[in-house]
Amino acid sequence: MKKGIHPEYREVVFVDTASDFKFLTRSTIETDETIDWEDGNTYPMARVEISSASHPFYTGKQILVDSGGRVERFRRRYGRTSFTREGDEGAAEADSNTEA
Repeated sequence: MKKGIHPEYREVVFVDTASDFKFLTRSTIETDETIDWEDGNTYPMARVEISSASHPFYTGKQILVDSGGRVERFRRRYGRTSFTREGDEGAAEADSNTEA
């Protein structure tokens, strides 16, 4: 690796502002804030809005959106019950016979 072109890879504490959850990991993020960690050392601190402690997917509070009915809504909107063109049924059969 070339010297002087890579960012510093160091230990950083990330603080989830939504749940006040903190975790220590390694990162190249630039930050001016510091925090005293549980081991007595001082580390750079980066604030994040969402982490695994506050994200609905990981906390089990995710709201499932009904995705059923999308096809029916499409058909109502465009008024088609079949998506093959009239008169193309024979062409579809001819294509399936040539695949052998």
